[in-house]
Amino acid sequence: MDKIRIKDKTFRPYISHEKIAEAVGALAQRIHNDVEGKNPLFVVLLNGAFVFASDLLRAIDMPCEIDFMRVKSYEGTQSTGKIRVIQDLQLDIAGRTVVLIEDIVDTGTTMNYLLQELHSRNPKEIKIAALLFKPESLQYDFKVDYAAFEIPRDFIVGYGLDYDEQGRNLKEIYVIDK
Repeated sequence: MDKIRIKDKTFRPYISHEKIAEAVGALAQRIHNDVEGKNPLFVVLLNGAFVFASDLLRAIDMPCEIDFMRVKSYEGTQSTGKIRVIQDLQLDIAGRTVVLIEDIVDTGTTMNYLLQELHSRNPKEIKIAALLFKPESLQYDFKVDYAAFEIPRDFIVGYGLDYDEQGRNLKEIYVIDK
């Protein structure tokens, strides 16, 4: 893994593809054990979580349903603090065990908004699965049930995460090189 350049920023290697695969596999096993037999609905938050969700869901071997939501709150390297729902769920979540699959929980603004919105639809329970979690940045009172990695406040890219819509296709995770 070498340094890479995306637009005007340089990024250095942070988490290898092998470490990601190992952590995602372990996370899948934990989720499987917790929701087996509950007819879970996995809600993938687009765009960032699509790579993580793909690997995670292939490793969860049980009957389930999958739906997608697309929300936007970032521009460049900063959260705007405003959440826009671009694509809503197609399935009814009332009475269901819902597992939200997110690429990263940072300040928690997006997740807090989604939890309020989805709880109003009367699910049985909502669990959060994140590839990355920045506990030092979290500004809201909710629990991330499953996190593959806890990381500091640095800006990262790759494995679904982007910088201005670029870098999602990288199989490793890179951190901004300051």
